Amino acid sequence: MSGIGDHSAEQMAGRKSAHLEICLDDAIYRVESGRTRLEEVHLVHRSLPEIDAAAVDTTCTFLGSPVTMPLFISSMTGGSAEGYRTNKDLARVAAELGIPVGMGSIRILLRKPEVMEDFTLKKHAPSVPVFANIGGVQLPREDHDAIYRLIDTLAVDGIAVHLNPGQELFQAEGDRDFSGVLHGIARFIARSPVPVIVKETGFGINPDEVRRLREIGATYVDIAGGGGTNWARVEAFRDDRSGAMETVAEFDDWGLPTALVLAALGRDTPGVLASGGIRSGMDVVRSLALGAEAVGMALPFIRALSREGIAGAVDFGRRVQYVIRNAMVLSGCHRVEDLRTAPLWLDTSLGTDATALAATCGNGGNGL
Repeated sequence: MSGIGDHSAEQMAGRKSAHLEICLDDAIYRVESGRTRLEEVHLVHRSLPEIDAAAVDTTCTFLGSPVTMPLFISSMTGGSAEGYRTNKDLARVAAELGIPVGMGSIRILLRKPEVMEDFTLKKHAPSVPVFANIGGVQLPREDHDAIYRLIDTLAVDGIAVHLNPGQELFQAEGDRDFSGVLHGIARFIARSPVPVIVKETGFGINPDEVRRLREIGATYVDIAGGGGTNWARVEAFRDDRSGAMETVAEFDDWGLPTALVLAALGRDTPGVLASGGIRSGMDVVRSLALGAEAVGMALPFIRALSREGIAGAVDFGRRVQYVIRNAMVLSGCHRVEDLRTAPLWLDTSLGTDATALAATCGNGGNGL
């Protein structure tokens, strides 16, 4: 297995720089594939909502802290000069909007501690939750104490453990041994000084795995389903070997769509976050109505930041909040949590598929 010590800081920086360049240039690189199926979710319109729009409350809590809306900026990039700048700017955007923000993987700090300053995002967003990020595949065979020390030094409010076998397998220098990851996460959670989020990176976490991760102590499980950035495609664009993209294209529809996992879990499953292909305020609303406690975006914020700077990314976030607020009024919801019990219906195909997935993954058919 290739571990932390097998990748030089320079290699990691080069890879992260290429990731960011590929994700930003949508004119050349098509990195998104599949569909979230959120368009198959419908809230019931209320012509008589009996609500004062000014009294609608979009606030909620995340990692124990109050935030302005159930939206967070997902971890996506880090480890390169461009990534460091992007992380800092996203932290400033999050602070302006009053929402949580995740940073790119802190793995590089285990090899290159001199870039610590580039990961100290809390000083740019002191009033909102900031969470660090580390790969789950590193946890089975690494000493966790070094990571705990980083958590303390960075003064973060939580840490995300990302699961990305679908990316690693198509990364030329990626990991191949995924044995022991669940046990590694359990050991890490047991002594972690901060709450732990476990997240996928775009292929989804099935209902049985969500339950197992919650049972071992994950504060949140971010299903990060299919329908957004396909990291196998991102890696294929980096791969100069003949036929790399043709091979990866066979996995364009691989994974579990975001809406399908949420519907299979059921609206009353606690500790669930949704990301993966979330591109609009209505995507956020539909995810919340399906039971997510908060919803994450990465690519839309990064692209808005690249094109229009911090002000443009903040404007994008405010538009999302405007949609959330208006959708709450039109569905008769005073508070964010009311969306989880608001009347809704699913297209027949999504409902049928959710029931089948729930049964397949040991939920006894208790999806929506």
